[in-house]
Parts: sequence; C-alpha cells; structure tokens
Amino acid sequence: MVTAARTPVRTATPDLARAESLFHALSDATRLSILEMLRDGERCVCDLQAELDAAQSRLSFHLRVLKEAGLVTDRKDGRWSHYRIVPEALREVHDLAVGMQPRKGELPVRRAPSCCF
Repeated sequence: MVTAARTPVRTATPDLARAESLFHALSDATRLSILEMLRDGERCVCDLQAELDAAQSRLSFHLRVLKEAGLVTDRKDGRWSHYRIVPEALREVHDLAVGMQPRKGELPVRRAPSCCF
C-alpha cells in the first residue's frame, strides 16, 4: 500500500527558542547600533569598529551574537570581513512581534479563582 506524503501541520505557536535568539540579539544597544549602521548596506568590520569606537574583541562578540541569530551575514575579502543585514530575519522578528499582539483589541483581565479576592 502506498501512502501519500503528509504535509506537516503548521502551528500558530512560534518557535520559542528561535524567538528568544532573535530578541536576545536585539536586546543590546551596541548590537542595535550595528544594525543601524548596516541599514544602508554592507560595511567593512573596520568601519564598524571605527564608528563604534569599540575594541576588536567587543565588536567581534556582538557581531557573533547577531550572526548566530541569523540577523547578519558576512563575507571575507582578504583579511577583512564585510557584514550586511539579512532582511528575511528582520521580517521574522516583525512577524513574531505582530503575532504577540492581542487578538481582539484590548487584553481581557483574567483572574485565577484563588487570586484577587
């Protein structure tokens, strides 16, 4: 008997580990500054370091967090690395944030039976 391949059912619940990774990467002022600098396109790591006035080790740490979250990608050019934003990842952040909005207007007040007598 041959069975047809089943299409996986997509749940409305986001991948919480992925959401945590993305929001963690966005939770630091230095990383947000890096993303702001990359909005206009690819930048050399030397430009980022100069503009941020950051030590190489500190900048490398922040770029690694952004890269591991999939928010930026890099390419090597000789001894330099050039970074750019991954637009799909920012769309994913947007979709996660929009998905957290209340479904119908205001949030209802929910009280557990043993709470708020």
